Amino acid sequence: MVEVQEVGKEFHGRWVLRDVSFTVKEGEILGFLGPNGAGKTTTMRIITGYLPPSVGRVKVAGYDVTENPLEVKKRIGYLPESPPIYRELTVKEYLKFVMEIKDVPRRERKERLSEVIEYCGLKDVYGRLVGNLSRGYRQRVALAQALISNPDLLILDEPTSGLDAVQIAEVRSLIRSLKGKHTVILSTHILPEVTATCDRVIIISNGKIVAEDTLEGLEARLRPSKKVEIKVARYRDKVCEEISKLPSVISVVPSRNDAILVEYPQSLDLREDIARVIVNLGAGLLELKPVSMTLEEVFLQLVTEEEAGKA
Repeated sequence: MVEVQEVGKEFHGRWVLRDVSFTVKEGEILGFLGPNGAGKTTTMRIITGYLPPSVGRVKVAGYDVTENPLEVKKRIGYLPESPPIYRELTVKEYLKFVMEIKDVPRRERKERLSEVIEYCGLKDVYGRLVGNLSRGYRQRVALAQALISNPDLLILDEPTSGLDAVQIAEVRSLIRSLKGKHTVILSTHILPEVTATCDRVIIISNGKIVAEDTLEGLEARLRPSKKVEIKVARYRDKVCEEISKLPSVISVVPSRNDAILVEYPQSLDLREDIARVIVNLGAGLLELKPVSMTLEEVFLQLVTEEEAGKA
């Protein structure tokens, strides 16, 4: 659906993007993650055709953004960080205006309007002025304008910026429900946003992509070992002692909440051996679960490595 090939962008002699390349598959929700100033918004603006790349090419649905900008724009719904909403219009008037400028076929407009009003939960504010709505409802209206033309590709730039906890949860739920219906690029600096909604992650820092994978794939690259957390009904000290005798176990550490953390090489799976030790001891296995790196840990390690390389 999206091909970004060796894209760079220069502003006033400074390269803010360098050799950015990635693809997005149809129906995928891709998280485009990076700290503020990393180049996220610039990349999104290039994909939409709002900014031309200084070097490189971008294609959306097979169309080159520079050579066929109108064809690309027909296929994109864009929610920028500062949404283009007209506060003096009602929700209905605003969405009708958006359909007009996006050239939605007249025979489809009534149905599209009903669908996005229902989908974005705007039925109760349909006739109200956009300027009189809460921040959360204005963000729903902004998402509705991005969806109103039923785009192949939806680009969301910091979609929960400025929202409270309840509003954030509502918007994330809406984004998750888009999976399979639209291809989505979610650009954000908020780590839980990606964990909650995305299939795959691209991490950008200082205008360069430093990682691209699933969260599980990133963890496998960054951490040479696995960890599991165990809870037993009794004999915790004896369990720790016996598990530590297993070949290839790196460490066994009593943890909080009476748990035990066991670390072993990434290439192995010792869960069955660990369970057998506990059963043989009659210790009562209550829980055995993998402990994953958080996205925060992955992000910090990658960005720290990029900063160290730059220095």
